[in-house]
Amino acid sequence: MVSRTLDRAIGFKPQVLEKYLKQRIPELSGRLDLERVSGGQSNPTFFLEFDEHDLVLRKQPPGKLLPSAHRIDREYRVIRALADTDVPVPEALLYCDDPGVIGTPFYVMERVDGRVFHNSAIPGVSREDRTAMYDSMNETLARLHRVDWQALGLGDFGKPGNYFARQIDRWSRQWAASRTRENPQIERLIQWLPQHIPPGDETTLCHGDFRIGNLLFHPSEPRVVALLDWELSTLGHPLADVAYNCILYHSRPEEYQGIMGLDRMALGIPAENDYLDCYYQRTGRSDGVTVFHLAFALFRFAVILEGIAARVRAGNAAADNAREVGEMSMAFARRACDLIDR
Repeated sequence: MVSRTLDRAIGFKPQVLEKYLKQRIPELSGRLDLERVSGGQSNPTFFLEFDEHDLVLRKQPPGKLLPSAHRIDREYRVIRALADTDVPVPEALLYCDDPGVIGTPFYVMERVDGRVFHNSAIPGVSREDRTAMYDSMNETLARLHRVDWQALGLGDFGKPGNYFARQIDRWSRQWAASRTRENPQIERLIQWLPQHIPPGDETTLCHGDFRIGNLLFHPSEPRVVALLDWELSTLGHPLADVAYNCILYHSRPEEYQGIMGLDRMALGIPAENDYLDCYYQRTGRSDGVTVFHLAFALFRFAVILEGIAARVRAGNAAADNAREVGEMSMAFARRACDLIDR
């Protein structure tokens, strides 16, 4: 039975959602059992259980949002497009842009059974499995970047070319819109990055938030069964994704669950250069990640975290620890400046 207390806690009436879903997905039967998923910082996520179907719902947060943020319509579109590729994604079932149902637009997908590890050290598994899981993460990223995005009908999913210049401008403007304090390191990066963009350009489909916490691993096997949270996906430069994936090598466990300072050999985690070499071999690259790419990834992540801090102030943050995470913005900006100075 759904109570008014639950209505207030989740921000909408589950009864209305249940009626809507049963009208559009006729195979659903039984009473809806709803559970809020903890851990996410951006779009509120819920598990939906019916008699014989387990689903996942992702929605925009309530309140005033930053421009271009929380584009769940893009998430839905790219998941649908990747359905018949070798990139593992859940089955997308339904998109609703009517805020009258649960207050904001949302989409629903099939729930995939598996394990999520927000800690990049992947606790609770064997050394051998941890090595295999890092390799599967690497393979998943390479598969994504090999996708023929034009054949998938994603030619208008972003602007091909000139990716880093456009992204630096975008995240600089996002910083100006969401800043909650002074941060000289971010201001320095805004000046440094445009002057150090490497020559050459290319375009692939990019995830935008490719990290262990957005991977679903098989319930018992050390392999990725689904890549989740596509909110920041776009057409872009693949090395932006790769450098972002490598932030875990440049952050400590208390800094968004990095592995810097841990005994990687004992854990079975590959060295950063070895991890990158595996990706280069899988994608046939002759060039690779530079200080620029890592500094850009850290800068971008710092601004994303600052956006979380802004949502805390606005009262519409999606996670309970959003304030703590927002404070990490300064740490990642400092790390980027340290890389530049070295």
